[in-house]
Amino acid sequence: MGRMIDVPEHDLTAYRADPAGEPRGAVVVIQEIWGLVDHVKDVADRFAAQGYLAVAPDLLGHVGLTPEVGARIFELMSSASEGDRLAAQPQLREATTPARQPEFAAWAVPALRAVVDGVVDEPGVRGRVGVVGFCFGGTYAFALAAADPRLRAALPFYGSFPESADPATIACPVLAFYGEDDHGITDAVPDLESRMEQAGVDFSARVYHGVGHAFFNDTSPVRYNAVVAADAWERTLAFLDAHLGS
Repeated sequence: MGRMIDVPEHDLTAYRADPAGEPRGAVVVIQEIWGLVDHVKDVADRFAAQGYLAVAPDLLGHVGLTPEVGARIFELMSSASEGDRLAAQPQLREATTPARQPEFAAWAVPALRAVVDGVVDEPGVRGRVGVVGFCFGGTYAFALAAADPRLRAALPFYGSFPESADPATIACPVLAFYGEDDHGITDAVPDLESRMEQAGVDFSARVYHGVGHAFFNDTSPVRYNAVVAADAWERTLAFLDAHLGS
């Protein structure tokens, strides 16, 4: 359904999925730490099937974490073999270290804004742009919402709020999804709710019981929860419909 495109002036490519008819808005889909793997493209295709123009930028390709590298590490991390999982950990650290540096964020946020530039005036979009991100992408969904007042909706899935971002600069409603057992991220939600309230942000956090990180990723049999993922998808579509609707 989709195709790869170039994002001008930012050393960035992206997967673009177009709806069958005129778009009802656009959604920027930001990947997990594994890169622009097939799962992320599938999510973009699912948004396109719902009538949205969906663009999934390959942010991590900028630092060499290609879909092939990410898929190989993901397979090892998802293995039933403890030896495979242990062997994958240093590979993951090495592959993701460049993305944890301040200079990466300094590049990535303007690059994401350039993705918004490319879709905001598309026929049928009429300025109706939202962002959805997962894990690493959830963090950058927050970052983009804080950096780009054109966004009308932000939906971070199990992402940490960036240390460098200011809730007061978020101009759109935010619906964030979390797994209760994902303590490294979810334990910070009460403080984030307080900060968002003080900043006047329309922020809602949905914490699902009995699941952990990456519950939406249907390529991860250990983490995926079909019931919770279906509920989060329905809420995502309803939120986008409410805030990107005509």
